Amino acid sequence: MTTTDHAEQTPRRPRPWVGWAVFALALCATFVLGLLAASVLERRRESAALLPAAPVADLEGDSAKWGESFPRQYESWRRTAEDGPRTKHGGPGHYDHLAADPRLKALFAGYPFEVEYNDERGHMHALEDVRGTARMDPARGGKPQPGTCLTCKSSDVPGLMAEMGVAEFYKATFGEVSAKVSHPIGCADCHDPQTMNLRITRPALREAFASMGKDINTASHQEMRTLVCAQCHAEYYFAKKNPSEEKGTYLTFPWKRGTTADAMETYYTRDVPHTDWTHPVSGAAMVKMQHPDYEAYRSGVHAYRDVSCADCHMPYRSEGGVKFTDHHIQSPLKNINAACGTCHRWSEAEIRARVETIQDTTRELLDRAEDALVAAHNEVGAAAKAGVTAAQLAESRDLLRRAQLRWDYIAAGNGMGFHAPQESARVLASAIDLAQQARVSVAKARK
Repeated sequence: MTTTDHAEQTPRRPRPWVGWAVFALALCATFVLGLLAASVLERRRESAALLPAAPVADLEGDSAKWGESFPRQYESWRRTAEDGPRTKHGGPGHYDHLAADPRLKALFAGYPFEVEYNDERGHMHALEDVRGTARMDPARGGKPQPGTCLTCKSSDVPGLMAEMGVAEFYKATFGEVSAKVSHPIGCADCHDPQTMNLRITRPALREAFASMGKDINTASHQEMRTLVCAQCHAEYYFAKKNPSEEKGTYLTFPWKRGTTADAMETYYTRDVPHTDWTHPVSGAAMVKMQHPDYEAYRSGVHAYRDVSCADCHMPYRSEGGVKFTDHHIQSPLKNINAACGTCHRWSEAEIRARVETIQDTTRELLDRAEDALVAAHNEVGAAAKAGVTAAQLAESRDLLRRAQLRWDYIAAGNGMGFHAPQESARVLASAIDLAQQARVSVAKARK
């Protein structure tokens, strides 16, 4: 027998580590399968938590009834009643812009904003604040307004529009609509109660998309996390649906040519045309911008990177192993770690300093624009009193209208320029330039 034959007939001894390796692999596999099973169960629980435990009627305006199924979201929404501390350039509470900046009275002379102009409070105060504003009270210097002004102030509005018809809702008086609504902005404004999917409840946004040749029904879920906000945080005017109407009441977004200040100015001048009021000092035909937050956001880097309004103003929270959207809508500067820290790996101090630097620059440009606008209004008014004709002042008044529209596009928005810093600076630079051109033009007209 050869050595090789002897080796082949010798039995191999078992290796003790093999059994332990098999055992370890089996243990790891069991652990992984356990994690997978737990994850599946957790996802099922999360999916179940997204559906109402108790039925909620379609277009139900009382958010407390939604809160029975979604207590975490409801309780965080209730916190929008808090005024809380202001940030450096904004925040909830009755901050009086007219007292803080007397130039605004000159810029809004002849318009209800010269009577009262306060910062917006949280969503839970929306209905209360619009009912109490002096801008709609003739006894305090305001002017009566249509029921259209309540469009974005109550979660009862979608149901009321369905009941009355959209056009009839807009035609009703403020008092008629106010008597039929009792709940502030809430769940029904943004959610389908059966699926909890986000949905558009205000026709003006749908109509605006259609005017641009876009189908809002194709919007992704991430886009909807911005569009439900755009229903109200946007520039609008009251259009006439037919020439026989004395005054327009149909809520319309001027987006046919686009959402920039330049595009809307062209729309208001060529397509409508539209004027909100005539300035009593300069005689210029003016347009009042109404919080064009969505439009400004579209020009910024966050929109470019598909970051939604909710990502920053309603960041996710975790509580008891449940992840949900925080409905305490507020400035990201009051919740920096959750609102900004997900993407920006800087300290809270660094993030705050960066934001405030942008806002400080915007505030400086706003101040320069206001100084130029006030001077232009006064100089055009003085020229008119001195006998300069309307034809001679036409160019100056047109330049003034264009300048103030651009200033107000930034001033009326929330965020103090942060939503689109470069666009805000460009628009304000244009406002300053046009206001100075108006002053040059009136000086020439007086010669």
